[in-house]
Amino acid sequence: MSIPGALLGLAVGVGLLLVWRSGPRAPRKPVGPRRSGRRHQLLSAAGLTGINPAQLLALQVVLGLAVAVLVLVTTSTVTISLVFGGFGAATPYLLVKRLAGKRRADLREVWPEVVDNLASAVRAGLSLPEALGALAVRGPEALRAPFGRFAADHRATGRFADSLDRLKADLADPVGDRIVETLRVAREVGGSDLGRVLRTLAGFLREDARARAELETRQGWVVQAARLAVGAPWVVLLLLATQQQTLAAYDSPVGTAILVAGGVVCVAAYRLMLRIGRLPQDLRVLQ
Repeated sequence: MSIPGALLGLAVGVGLLLVWRSGPRAPRKPVGPRRSGRRHQLLSAAGLTGINPAQLLALQVVLGLAVAVLVLVTTSTVTISLVFGGFGAATPYLLVKRLAGKRRADLREVWPEVVDNLASAVRAGLSLPEALGALAVRGPEALRAPFGRFAADHRATGRFADSLDRLKADLADPVGDRIVETLRVAREVGGSDLGRVLRTLAGFLREDARARAELETRQGWVVQAARLAVGAPWVVLLLLATQQQTLAAYDSPVGTAILVAGGVVCVAAYRLMLRIGRLPQDLRVLQ
């Protein structure tokens, strides 16, 4: 092929490539913030921001193996050691879940005070970043650290919206989500009703906390009864495992099937009792 023909072919190829690249293409989806996983949200709700889901999983595996080995050395029965190893592996997750529920209940008591402080600061003429930053000093003790981190982040970046997003992730609470989004809308669209909205929200939060505290007190006996009913048979099993006849019985296929069936029944009954006595929980729909 001659040199002019080669150049002509190259020019045609480049032209076709440019035409193809300039044609209509599907719009790219905007990349938003990734939604954290369920375990990450649980750790944040429990206030354990220094632990990630991988570390929690590793702790569960290590504890489960340690309990299984300990029971195996004590009883020399593989089936029983696997059962209690499963209990040991589930313990850290259940403790984190319990801490998350306790922290949410504690925050429920102090959110009205936070909203009152915000309303007072807005009425005194402070800007929203200043009002939120002041909560690191004047706010409830349980929430001073997150608001202190918000104040430091806003001073460093000057971006109010991004700082609000980090504050919302740090608080990891449904009420905190509502307050943050209320302040975001007030900052973006303005308006003179923010103080009245905050005072109304504080009153609503106080009524909700009062009613929920009364209901949780009455609900406590249901939860305790469920835990006692689930735990008692396995404590009896552990005591019976000290006898050689019991160990031989549960190490057989029939004994293994009985343990599996008993575990399934206990878990199903426990979940059913909790569902019957469960109170409606606030969901983080604005995260």
